[in-house]
Amino acid sequence: MNKAITDGLVLNPTTFAAGLDVWSSGDGTAGSDTYENAANAAFVAADQDFGGALELLKTQNTQKLRYMAQTQMLPGCYLRVSAKVKAISGNLPSVRIAGYPASGNGSKVGGVPEFGPATSLQSYGEVVEVSAIVATGAVGGVDMVWGTDPVYGHFGLDLTGQNGGIVRVDDIQIEDVTSVFLRDLVSLVSVRDYGALGDGTTDDTAAFEAANDAADGRTVFVPAGNYLLQSSVTIDTDIKFEGKLTMPAEAQLLLRRNFDLPNYIEAFEDEEIAFLKAFQALLNNSDHESLDMGGRKVNVTAPLDMQSAVPDRDTYATRRVIRNGQLEAAISSAWDPEVATSQATYSTSDPMVLSNVSNVANVPVGALVEGAGVGREIYVRSKNVSTQEITLNAPLYDAAGTQNFTFRRFKYIIDFSGFSGLSKFVMSDIEFQCNDRSSGINLAVTGITFHLRDCFISRPADRGITSIGTGCQGMFVDHCQFLSAEDALDVPDRKTVALNCNGNDIKLRNCRATKFRHFALLAGANNIVTGNHFFQGDSVNNGVRSAGLIIANTHTSSIVANNYVDNCFIEWTNEQDHLPAFNSEFSFSALSITDNIFLSGEVAPWFSYIVVKPHGAGHFLSGVNITGNRFRSINGQIDRADRVDTTFADLDMSRCKNVVMTGNSFHNINYAVENPALIDFTQSTASETWMIDASEVLPFGGETRSVDAVIARGGIRNDSNVRQYDMPYSDSRQGANYDQVRLVWPTAVRGTVGITVRMDSR
Repeated sequence: MNKAITDGLVLNPTTFAAGLDVWSSGDGTAGSDTYENAANAAFVAADQDFGGALELLKTQNTQKLRYMAQTQMLPGCYLRVSAKVKAISGNLPSVRIAGYPASGNGSKVGGVPEFGPATSLQSYGEVVEVSAIVATGAVGGVDMVWGTDPVYGHFGLDLTGQNGGIVRVDDIQIEDVTSVFLRDLVSLVSVRDYGALGDGTTDDTAAFEAANDAADGRTVFVPAGNYLLQSSVTIDTDIKFEGKLTMPAEAQLLLRRNFDLPNYIEAFEDEEIAFLKAFQALLNNSDHESLDMGGRKVNVTAPLDMQSAVPDRDTYATRRVIRNGQLEAAISSAWDPEVATSQATYSTSDPMVLSNVSNVANVPVGALVEGAGVGREIYVRSKNVSTQEITLNAPLYDAAGTQNFTFRRFKYIIDFSGFSGLSKFVMSDIEFQCNDRSSGINLAVTGITFHLRDCFISRPADRGITSIGTGCQGMFVDHCQFLSAEDALDVPDRKTVALNCNGNDIKLRNCRATKFRHFALLAGANNIVTGNHFFQGDSVNNGVRSAGLIIANTHTSSIVANNYVDNCFIEWTNEQDHLPAFNSEFSFSALSITDNIFLSGEVAPWFSYIVVKPHGAGHFLSGVNITGNRFRSINGQIDRADRVDTTFADLDMSRCKNVVMTGNSFHNINYAVENPALIDFTQSTASETWMIDASEVLPFGGETRSVDAVIARGGIRNDSNVRQYDMPYSDSRQGANYDQVRLVWPTAVRGTVGITVRMDSR
């Protein structure tokens, strides 16, 4: 800043050659004596050092020289008053810059310094320059701090000391030196002042470190240029970037005072690099637990390999958060899935391994595995090229032998799969704009309590969240929206899955998912699924529906409560069991489905909301609780709310135990089932044997395992219409499907009874 340039402010006094009538021997105020025609002053036209100069004979204790024109004082403007002086003869005086501080009415403002430091003249003919800085502000380097009361000043110099000496004075200069103080005024420390070149090839690391050390609370300033930092740099104070940084992958930029993504974007001038460098700093900086994206959108042109951004770390287990921004998949061929086909052998004796894999080097880790007998959401967890083996995230239900497998590696905006372990990591208030080009998030191979909250995963091409191992253990997914790119497709044509989990203890809560092939596949146990709304319908009349929630574990110990299951169903399966037939395990057990809304419209009559699909024989239900749910079909009736999918095997209904299905409501459902089931039966003709059919009232087509009670509804009468008071005994598991009860009376009777039938034992 220079007021003489920017505002046209005239600062320099007129030269002595222009006349001495504007040069006062007093304070410079109007009417004061001047040196025009003074006996002790003369203009010397030809001085060997100065050209034209004022020659003064010192006759007063303080010989004053003041310019009578008004030099304005402006807040924030720093004036340097300087003069060159030399002694000619006589006593040697001292010289100092001086001035008269004037208020708006011309009166003198008291209480402010009127002169700067004095310099003693030591010899004749030696040119000495004296100067002083005058300003309104008390900043280091200011000699005369005037504050804001003086409006202008009359500046010049004083000669002090012994009288009788003759001196010559060159033309006095007044200049605006605000630019010298500017960095101090705005607390800036430039890296250029400490040797940074910003040429893109010289390592400027030392200069940045020196600037940081010198800042002492001020802001480090990076002027325009390209600054190469070959080593890690920590900035302890605020930093302002005009130039850009270039750093190798292993070098870290730790911004301790203004740690947020906008500052990293300013530093690197590339959003993707900035995001990865900020993530690197997040995992290496103990001063910050979160990276604020500042509401910025990062345009992502290729999958962000998060572990490669932190090459010094393979695992991380300290809580860290990325929040408040958008990540958008840009148009790029880098999102195209990698697809490989290889022959491999699977053996149930080593259920997590594919062996003798041809071209195993070409099979990408993290790829979805497809082939005969392969369940859904099976991924390559790791591979060993030397042994030609692939480790899977889960077993295969019917793939024993050798066959060709297809390996399909999806590409994710955020890919943590390079971490062998990542725990306690949180992503909050972020929108993943996949744009039907990319998938969303790929989790680390292992880890606990990954947390996704208040996020949107919008229009993923293949997957929303993928777990290729157990990096989902204890995962929280809260208040998120999964928005499909396949809304316009009919259900059979959809292929995207919002999320899958292999670990235990998942909390999937208060989310919304629209028209995916599947909302979630949970293969672990002890999960809590509450408050979600997932819907998957289409406009096809009598159309098929896909599973919304897949529970791929027999002994699940999970709770599914207070969800809105809309035009899809809950599927319970053991497709990730390498020995899918029952073999002394707990079988299909410990699942609670309570207080959910189940709704469907325009579906085929055989559609059901809860489907059990065993992949091997001998399984049964145990410890299952289905209560308080609301089942409703619109635009058409359906037969049942519950069903066993017998594509591979049926349930062994003779072994079911502790099954509770009560308190549910059924609307436009032909068979309202419950267990225990209360059946009102009327025998209109007298008979010793009453056959009671329970096939339409017991869940999942269960058998009549036992009868808990028989109550007469009114009189039981014989052929003569005489009341009988004998009680019958019951025979359970009657009929071809073991779904009838036989009541046997001592004599032939007729009447109505209420009978409580169970499909289970306790």
